Amino acid sequence: MKIVAIGGGTGLSILLRGLKKVTNDITAIVSVADDGGGSGILRKDLGMLPPGDIRSCILALANREPILMELMNYRFTEGNLKGQNFGNLLIAAMNGISSNFGEAIKKVNDILAVTGKVIPVSTDDITLFGELENGEVIKGESMIPFESLKASSAIKRVFIEPEDAKCFQEAIDAIMEADIIVMGPGSLYTSIIPNLLIKEIRNAILESRAMKAYVVNLMTQPGETDKYGVADHVHAIESYLGKGVIDHVLVNSSSINGETMLKYNRQKAYILEPDKSEIDELNELGYNVALDDFLEEKEHYIRHDALKIAEKLKILCGERCNE
Repeated sequence: MKIVAIGGGTGLSILLRGLKKVTNDITAIVSVADDGGGSGILRKDLGMLPPGDIRSCILALANREPILMELMNYRFTEGNLKGQNFGNLLIAAMNGISSNFGEAIKKVNDILAVTGKVIPVSTDDITLFGELENGEVIKGESMIPFESLKASSAIKRVFIEPEDAKCFQEAIDAIMEADIIVMGPGSLYTSIIPNLLIKEIRNAILESRAMKAYVVNLMTQPGETDKYGVADHVHAIESYLGKGVIDHVLVNSSSINGETMLKYNRQKAYILEPDKSEIDELNELGYNVALDDFLEEKEHYIRHDALKIAEKLKILCGERCNE
């Protein structure tokens, strides 16, 4: 079973941990639009692509001793390196001794014995822009939700510069050979959609005969998907990928503990409860909406149950994945 997972941020890395329990043929195609935190600093200081999301995905698929994994996750707490992650620095060093960023990531994949492979969506220096409903244009992935909240104006669209950014042939090959292509979960406009703005990636998805699925987030995201329902998320993907491309939409149907709900509500994040009218609408449009308990809740923190999603994808893929 060949699976291509497309996205970025925490959502993709969580999903990968479940996928590697059902197959060892995984290709993670990861956004490189991040410009915040330690990744943003390295991007600015060294002129390299942001390593953070890629590092998280590599660690999710890695098969090494716990001490090495702990080292890769170590974050410095003082001095000039305060806030920097050792794994990011390793990628930066590997980039320095490699001919390009893509080669550096391949080497790190090998060092950590990754199940499958992790590929940056592009090696071009991509900048993400967001246009708000009020007409304001925001530069930078990390600033888009912040400025959207500040202006109380929703995101109208996102776009990249350079518009003709190139991707790896290896990513195209993986998409064309895949049994399953899965997008999400993750930040809709700043982790998932930026990958679809790469024309070669978008065209390959359209041409691929793979089963295509979208995993809808558990909660709305402040400054990014405020007041969005399940259908709004799907229609946003449609506006960049086209209608009728996605086969299956995976939606969590279980409830969240009241205390946990209050914690997220205080952060202006709200549960995406599947509304019957929305589900009916999506089904009528030709989507197969897969409702299930995809929620994992621990210590008032929620995330997707990645193994349940992986198993559901395998079931939905059916005979195609058993050939």
